[in-house]
Amino acid sequence: MDEEYDCIVLGTGLKECIISGILSVEGKKVLHMDRNNYYGGDSASLNLNQLYEKFFPSQKPPTTLGNSRDYNIDLIPKFLMGTGLMVKFLLKTGVTRYLEFQAVNGSYVFKDKKIHKVPTTAMEAMSSGLMGMFEKRRCAEFLKFVQNYKVGESSTYDGFDATSKTMAELYKKFGLDENTQSFVGHALALWLDDDYQKLPAIVTIERIVLYKDSLLQYKGESPYIYPRYGLGELPQAFARLAAIFGGTYMLDKPIEEIVYGADGKVAGVKSQGEVAKCKFVVGDPSYFPNKVKKTGRIIRTICVLNHPIPNTNKEHSLQIILPQRELKRRNDIYIMCISGDHNVVPKGKYMAIVSTNIETANPEAELKPALDLLGPIEHQFSSVADVFEPLDDGTKDGVFISSSFDATSHFETTGDDVLNIYKRITGKTMDLTPMKQPDEDEQ
Repeated sequence: MDEEYDCIVLGTGLKECIISGILSVEGKKVLHMDRNNYYGGDSASLNLNQLYEKFFPSQKPPTTLGNSRDYNIDLIPKFLMGTGLMVKFLLKTGVTRYLEFQAVNGSYVFKDKKIHKVPTTAMEAMSSGLMGMFEKRRCAEFLKFVQNYKVGESSTYDGFDATSKTMAELYKKFGLDENTQSFVGHALALWLDDDYQKLPAIVTIERIVLYKDSLLQYKGESPYIYPRYGLGELPQAFARLAAIFGGTYMLDKPIEEIVYGADGKVAGVKSQGEVAKCKFVVGDPSYFPNKVKKTGRIIRTICVLNHPIPNTNKEHSLQIILPQRELKRRNDIYIMCISGDHNVVPKGKYMAIVSTNIETANPEAELKPALDLLGPIEHQFSSVADVFEPLDDGTKDGVFISSSFDATSHFETTGDDVLNIYKRITGKTMDLTPMKQPDEDEQ
């Protein structure tokens, strides 16, 4: 502890582990500490005993659920987009060598009290049950436009500059009705609410293209991939990377104080009576209660099932989006489901996690439309989490704080936050070019 480091990272959540891994690769001397005795923080995957200790500390898991070690339950439910930022971080750092991924089987959207497959091409739009015949044609033309649009190539604009005109204006150009706008904005572009319609249309076009490219990357029925043994494998993989490049890890370390110098800049971190000195600190909001602001709340309910979700072709892994318009809400509700095929529950069982931004005083009731789609639930665990953002960018005092995980069903906003933190620390945009691996010289 009584050493000097370039950086001390507090919390082993995914964002913090990515930052510590990349800083270590770039030659920084990093000390990574966590008050917990396990890796992952809020992005950990817990076995059954740990899950009960967290949610029902006075109870033992029922024997009907099987062995504790057969469970790796995510606390934060998210998938990786096949060509998204998280995959780019994995490829940049080479930590894919420590992980094994599987394509997610299906991507669905809820409309008119039914579950529909998400169409992603003009051809699929024409056969989808989401729209009437005339609307199908309009949607097919819209998807052709999106697929062909190239910034800087006016021949693809069809008289519409997506960098200066809004998404609402693009919908109007193609005459898309509110139902189609809902599925495009929420099931393809994966927006949480409708505020995106005020933004330049190019932002949503790029998100739809990301969805399509991710879908084609693994030639599956969804744009998502997922690591075997749960999302908790991700922070551990980046932690391993940091350790290879000289990073030091200390779990089960209580953080007593953030130490500042006379100039107001961070000087170190005190734990168990010792101070480790540093030039700057990175951490999740839980370590800095006086430096963050609350921006909302999220409810997440983990459900153990002994059957696939009904009306989804018996998929072993999938996502269902319940758009806010269908539920007369402001925010979407997400269902993520994976199974024993992913080594997160015993064979024959399924894990569904339902999540959304809280809008009322009765958050569990808000999830009822989604929970009703799951069929009989064997056991469920609900949690409510506050969402925090840093009060400032950290450049004045050298304390760089991540934002809480949001309710989105993928890691794109997580990746955006990592890029933002890195730029605040270094003043540079992160180079996502795959780096040279430490054993390449031996090959």
